Amino acid sequence: MARLFGTDGVRGVANEELTPLLAMQLGQAGAYVLTKEKEHKPTIMVGCDTRISGDMLANALMAGVCSVGANAVYVGVMPTPAVAYLTKKYKVDAGVVISASHNPVEFNGIKFFDGEGYKLPDELEDEIEALIKSNMKDVMFPTGAQVGKIKYRTDAREEYINHSIKSVPVDLSGLKIVVDCAEGASYYTSVEALKELGANVIAIHNMPDGTNINANCGSTHMEELMARVVYEKANIGLAFDGDADRLLAVDENGHMVDGDQIMAIVGNHMRSQGKLKKDTIVVTVMSNLGFTLMAKENNLKIQTTKVGDRYVLENMKKHGYSLGGEQSGHVIFLDENTTGDGLLSALHLLQVIVETGKPLSELAKIMTVLPQALVNAQVPNHKKENYMDYPEIAEAIATLEAKFAGEGRVLIRPSGTEPKVRVMIEGKNQEEINEDAKKLAELIQNTML
Repeated sequence: MARLFGTDGVRGVANEELTPLLAMQLGQAGAYVLTKEKEHKPTIMVGCDTRISGDMLANALMAGVCSVGANAVYVGVMPTPAVAYLTKKYKVDAGVVISASHNPVEFNGIKFFDGEGYKLPDELEDEIEALIKSNMKDVMFPTGAQVGKIKYRTDAREEYINHSIKSVPVDLSGLKIVVDCAEGASYYTSVEALKELGANVIAIHNMPDGTNINANCGSTHMEELMARVVYEKANIGLAFDGDADRLLAVDENGHMVDGDQIMAIVGNHMRSQGKLKKDTIVVTVMSNLGFTLMAKENNLKIQTTKVGDRYVLENMKKHGYSLGGEQSGHVIFLDENTTGDGLLSALHLLQVIVETGKPLSELAKIMTVLPQALVNAQVPNHKKENYMDYPEIAEAIATLEAKFAGEGRVLIRPSGTEPKVRVMIEGKNQEEINEDAKKLAELIQNTML
C-alpha cells in the first residue's frame, strides 16, 4: 500500500479517497501521537480553506480528536500560514489544516502542524499512519467527562492580519493593487491587510461559494490578473492559491513574476539591510537556472533541496537561514512564520517597491529567467515512483540529459500530491524544449498506463 502522507499531508478526492472515516482516523491518530507526552488535556486547532468538503472533513476530524480525549478549537476558513502562526501564538498542542491548496474543488487534504507551527517530519507522519493501519491498537478511548470538546473562534483571522502588518510595517498609500484571491482562504485576510496599510485594492475572485476555489483563477491561472493589472493601470497584481501559502505577482506591464524572482528581489533587499541571515537563500532543484546565475552575480549564497517547501524549511531550521522557497511561490520568512506565507511574501515584495521607488518590472530585471518547459505525465498513483524501472523511459531521459548537458538541464520527478510524473527541461530554445518535454511526457504516460 502506498504511503498515506505525501509531500504536503494527506490528499485525495473528498468523500472518495479522503473520506470522513479517514478524516476521523487521522484526527484520532494525529491527536494521540502529537499529544501523548502531555500531562494536561491537549488542544488541537483546526482550520480549512473554502472548498465545500471542508466542513464535512473538519467535523469528522474533530470528532476523532475528541474521541481520544483531546479538545479542538475550530477557527473556520483560514489561510494555512494563519493556522501555523496561531497554533504557536495560542500555545495549543498542534494545528490541522483541511485544504488541497491549488488543486480543484473535488480534492481536499489534511496536514498537521506541531505546537511550534512546523509541518511534521516524516517519522511522525509514519507513526500516525501506522496507528491508523493498526486500527488504533492500544489507544484508550475515554468516556464521561474525559471526552474532548470543540470550541469555535471567529476572531482568529484578525490576529493573523495584525501579525502580518506588524511583521512588515509598510505604507502602501498611493499604490493600486489588483488581488486575485483564488476564491480561497485569502479572500478576507489579504484584502483587509492591504487596505489597512493604505493601498487602493481591487479584489477579484474573492467571493467563494464552496465550489469555485481555484477555478480559472489564482496563482495557477494568471491570465485574467495579467490583463486586469494593465486595464486598471495598477502598480502590481498579487495572485494567491486556494490556501494562501503561496504568492505569484504581476508587474505593471502585465508580466508574471514567479517565486524565484520574488526571492531574488526580496533577498537582495534584505541583504542590503543586513536582514538576510548568512547571505543565503534556500531553494529547490526546480528553481530556474537563472536564479543560480543571479546569486553568483550578486554574491549571494544558495542552498538547494529536493522539491517541497517542507524540505526547504528543514534546511532553513537546521542551518539558521531566514529566507527560502520555491519557484511556485511558496516563500518562507522564517523570522516571521513557520511555513510558506502568501500575505507575508506580498508585503515584503511591496516593501521593496516602496523603499526603492522602483516599479516591479525594473526590480524583476535582477534575474534573467531561462526558458523552461514543464509537462505532466498522468500515471497510476502507485506506479509514479518507479518510472526509471522502464528501460525505454530511462533511455529517453539519458538521451535528453546528454543533449542538454552544459546548456540546460532535465529534471524528472513524481508529484508528491497527484498521480503525475513531472517533466521539466531548461534550455536556450523555448520551442525545442517544449517539444522535447512533451514527447518525453507522452512516452512516460503511454508506457506506464
